[in-house]
Amino acid sequence: MDTELDAATARPARTPRRYDKTRMEAFSDGVFAFAITLLVLDIVIPSAEGDRDLLAAFLEQWPEYVAYVVSFATIGAIWLAHNSISEHLTKVDSTYMRLNLVLLLFVAFTPFPTRFLSQYIQVQDAERVAVTIYGIAFLVLALIVVCLWVYAKRAGLLTHGADDDKEVAANSQRLPQGLIAYPVLIVVGLFWPMVAVFGYLALALYFMIPFRIRRRRQRAAAAAAK
Repeated sequence: MDTELDAATARPARTPRRYDKTRMEAFSDGVFAFAITLLVLDIVIPSAEGDRDLLAAFLEQWPEYVAYVVSFATIGAIWLAHNSISEHLTKVDSTYMRLNLVLLLFVAFTPFPTRFLSQYIQVQDAERVAVTIYGIAFLVLALIVVCLWVYAKRAGLLTHGADDDKEVAANSQRLPQGLIAYPVLIVVGLFWPMVAVFGYLALALYFMIPFRIRRRRQRAAAAAAK
């Protein structure tokens, strides 16, 4: 009797809630676009008297241009990785949505360390602090993208055969490399700040190079070696 009563009063198992993937992608793309737009808005138009003075004032702002290019390339690389993951999602759950929000939190934060870097890159001692904060911000972005990818795989959110996709395979190889490269560059920045900044740019470009192009180059190099 007690068994029948327990069976009758037992609550049905809750099925995990699924969210609209399209809305998540649209919202994410909007935040990425907003962050990139803020980067260029931080570049101040120089003012001077005469053509020569204006050209000199324009060239003096090179730290702002460098910071803009590096941050743009890094956000672009993160967006490409995020996009390749989203394309292979069959569904998203509450945990993935929250991880995605954490990623967007730091994407929207990127213009701040970018501005910080551009203002203090030429200030002795202070530039080390600026470059360190800059690198940590990028490290966190790469870490969260890796967390998104690992969770999507373990939670069964990806389409069947996603691991066979060339872009997905490239991300599986390159993203963990970023988790190693960023700490190394952060340490380098304590001694040679500008070397670290251009290292961040090189790392972002490495992530952005199409997988097929790099694969063809590897094949061509192997054929030439033979």
